[in-house]
This record gives sequence, structure tokens and C-alpha cells, in this order.
Amino acid sequence: MPNFIKSKIDGLIIIEPSVFTDERGFFMETYSKKVFTENGIDIEFVQDNHSRSTKGVLRGLHFQKPPFAQDKLIRCTRGEVLDVVVDIRKDSPTFGQHELVLITEENKKMVFIPKGFAHGFLVLSDVAEFQYKCSDFYNKESEGGLLWNDPEVNIDWPQVENLILSEKDKLWPTLSEIKNLNIF
Repeated sequence: MPNFIKSKIDGLIIIEPSVFTDERGFFMETYSKKVFTENGIDIEFVQDNHSRSTKGVLRGLHFQKPPFAQDKLIRCTRGEVLDVVVDIRKDSPTFGQHELVLITEENKKMVFIPKGFAHGFLVLSDVAEFQYKCSDFYNKESEGGLLWNDPEVNIDWPQVENLILSEKDKLWPTLSEIKNLNIF
């Protein structure tokens, strides 16, 4: 049975799956609606995404605005990433707080991220493949983001020699600006 660990931030759950290994390799169940529902995650996922990135790529911090906001179930299937989740729910007692989770192909951790969070990750290995389920379909007009290095959020990113960001990820608003937009 997987281990569902509640974060210090309400709604954010780190999942350590049961992994069965032998001389042939391993087997793990990555999602069971029954087991997830029994552990408080009763979500219908409608879209799966898969990305591949090289060392130093920072993707995020992204979210989808309502009415296309997404719950996500994320995992790293190759390599190693530092996953970062920031609470941007303006009425939340943990507004602006973040959680860092090292997710690797070896530890096989997964993270459930509810609506109202900005999410991103930094690739620490030469190559990483990242997969996630979403509870709503992607909508370009509902794209949103939080500036990755906002001093108010103060994420302790590891030093990376050649940090690679998309142009839009360099220009997202700060936490204060997002709060004033009343998105969540």
C-alpha cells in the first residue's frame, strides 16, 4: 500500500508508492482511483503529460487559472528533479509558502498538487523525464505563472551552472502581484 504523506501545506500530498523488485526489475502501481480516493484524493484525471528536459532546465512556476485550474499528480520517470510547489490561494493560512521535494527515478515519489498552487521543477540530472496527470485540459488563455526567483517566496534553488528558462518563465508576476489579481 502506498504511503500518503500530508505536507505542511494543506492539500499537498507526497506519495511513496509500494515498489516490488526482484531480479527482473520492478513493478509499481502508479495510480488506483480506489486507493487514491480512500486517501482523500477523489479526482478525475483527464489528461496525461510527459516532458523531457536536460540538466539545468527550470520549468515553472506554472498554473492554470479558473475555470481551467488543474489538480496534478506528478512523478519523475527518468533522472532527478527538484520539484517546487507554492501555495497561491489568497485566503490560505499557508499563502506564499512552498514545499521542495526531490523526486527521482530511484525514489519514485509522486506529489499530488491541488488547484491553487504554482508548480515547477529544476532538472538536476543530465536528462529527466517528467510525467503528470491533470484534472482539466490545458487552456492557453488560462496559463499563469509565478516568478521563479521572487524574493518574497524565497525558494532555495540549488546553484546550477547553466540555468535554462523559457522567456515567459523569466517574466511571470510576483506573489504580491498574483494576490492582487484574486485568481484563487
